[in-house]
Amino acid sequence: MLTQPPPASPTSSPDDARTSPDDLSGHRHRQVIGYLGLALPILLVQLERLRPNAPSDRWQGTSISAYYWTGAVSLFVGLLAALSLFLLTYRGYANKWYRYDRTAAIVAGVAAAVVALFPTTPPEGLAPLPWFHAWISVTHAVAAIVLFSTFAVFSLWLFRKTEPDGEKTADKKQRDTIHLVCGIGIVVSMLWAFVAGRAGASIFWPESFALIFFAWSWLVKGRALHSVKATLRAATTAGAKPCPR
Repeated sequence: MLTQPPPASPTSSPDDARTSPDDLSGHRHRQVIGYLGLALPILLVQLERLRPNAPSDRWQGTSISAYYWTGAVSLFVGLLAALSLFLLTYRGYANKWYRYDRTAAIVAGVAAAVVALFPTTPPEGLAPLPWFHAWISVTHAVAAIVLFSTFAVFSLWLFRKTEPDGEKTADKKQRDTIHLVCGIGIVVSMLWAFVAGRAGASIFWPESFALIFFAWSWLVKGRALHSVKATLRAATTAGAKPCPR
């Protein structure tokens, strides 16, 4: 049930060493979500360049979603499917905001799946497939708006929550500021995409920036930098040990 969080279980993962006792998902889960969002605009462009629709015509994306109609379609659908899965299984924290974490994650997960399954209108010059209809594009657009809006909710609200009796440390205040910046960045990017779309211009960059802000927020929440440092320390320590004879 969404209103009753399951009991939190202690984690033994080195990456989750700084996870709070009521954390139900762990930092690695949040990091995966962040890295998936960050990978989407970067990898789509690179794969499309390797697999253009025509060797003599390297297509330029008018939006992130338009890559569905390119040679990068498998990556587009695959990354969104993975993002949907990790969002749907995200449980947040065993506190009074648990139901909000779960609800937002489920909404975002379903929206990501819909974005992947119902493509946008093909760009000019690319013929739609026989099964494509206008309502599919409308469904895609609504799901994309819901998805990015939920991303903003996480950054602006849920990630910045603190227990009433809890004292905000300097580190927590710094992370909250980053989440606030990311949330505002997502909202501004959405408005930018709306204005650009109404003008018939490309919305690839506003969508990309929204995904970058989303990824940044989740990576900060997942203490990605801490994990990288811990991995480097472990690798350095292992390399410094003498080899057994």
